[in-house]
Amino acid sequence: MAEQKRDYYEVLGVDRGADDASIKKAYRQLAKKYHPDMNPGDAEAEKKFKEASEAYAILSDPDKRRQYDQFGHSAFEGGGAGGGFGGFDFGGGDFSDIFGDIFGDFFGGGRSSGARNNGPMKGANIRTSVSITFEEAVFGVDKEIELTLKDTCKTCNGTGAKPGTSPETCHKCGGRGQVVTQHSTPFGTIRNSQVCPDCGGTGKVIKDKCPDCHGSGYIASRKKIQVSIPAGIDNGQSVRIRDKGEPGVNGGPRGDLLVEVIVERHPIFQRQDMNIFSTVPISFPIAALGGEVVIDTVDGKVVYDVKAGTQTDTRVRLRGKGVPSLRNKDIRGDHYVTLVVQVPDKLSNEAKDLLRKFDQESGNSLEAVKNMEGKDNSGDEKKDKKRKFFK
Repeated sequence: MAEQKRDYYEVLGVDRGADDASIKKAYRQLAKKYHPDMNPGDAEAEKKFKEASEAYAILSDPDKRRQYDQFGHSAFEGGGAGGGFGGFDFGGGDFSDIFGDIFGDFFGGGRSSGARNNGPMKGANIRTSVSITFEEAVFGVDKEIELTLKDTCKTCNGTGAKPGTSPETCHKCGGRGQVVTQHSTPFGTIRNSQVCPDCGGTGKVIKDKCPDCHGSGYIASRKKIQVSIPAGIDNGQSVRIRDKGEPGVNGGPRGDLLVEVIVERHPIFQRQDMNIFSTVPISFPIAALGGEVVIDTVDGKVVYDVKAGTQTDTRVRLRGKGVPSLRNKDIRGDHYVTLVVQVPDKLSNEAKDLLRKFDQESGNSLEAVKNMEGKDNSGDEKKDKKRKFFK
């Protein structure tokens, strides 16, 4: 039997309401303590490092954190979150920054961090939002959004240099992208590594910039993107579109496009997880005698047979008429309907007489009790009790 995973917040030692800075700080401390390079041959340390890295990969990503808070570990069953440790995608976090800090602590910010910053880096993610109806959230929908994206400049083929020229190796950092300074202190020599101010960490300097992209290597333009929103998505959740974010650095891959879904309020339906709730008024005769009422659902109108003697605020369940599961659209929640008995405020004289007759026959009215007193001649003791009741 597979070992049960610990709660991610427990793994990092933070509260469920912890902010991003607290989560990052907690993970940095654990990574520094259990990193395999710091604990060679220690299988337990490696296990704890992977466990902490998996937790950070989820909690540092707003979209994945919302899914985890709502569904727990089941939100990522089957490796749905990507590759990496335990099937998780580590590309969205700032692991390079954290590991750079860690190795900088141990090695004085030397050769390893310089090589990393000058290597290929994934581009930043782009965030936007789209508004959909309640029904579209239930059944899924394809939406077209328009936003500004960067593409490789065709004039310079992404080099940023004027045609006929090429970027040159930065003389200040020697193409490493970082400059290292040393300071002597009473405790020894301290080495400090910083991004090269001349090349901005790229290791290249462009003397003659491309006239079209002005040295950036990219041209921004408005584009239309098709977004496939899955059935069962909830308000505030996001859809990730791979490789539609900012361009990468030094040949790195593009970032992702994160589309937050805003679900419009529905005039009748309310949602809680996979269940839908609504209220339906019924007449007094149907509540008393029973009968059919028409109920609106996301699948259309449904005829429901109300039982005789139904009381107001009775809740009934329509099985399988709720919201589909994000992980399996064939699994749906239920629709709960609260039946509210409507009391008429305008009655004809004939209707009033019928209701009075009904009230008398029920034996609960004051007049019915008085009539019972007149018919009861079984003894003075019973009469005395009834007189006290009506005083």
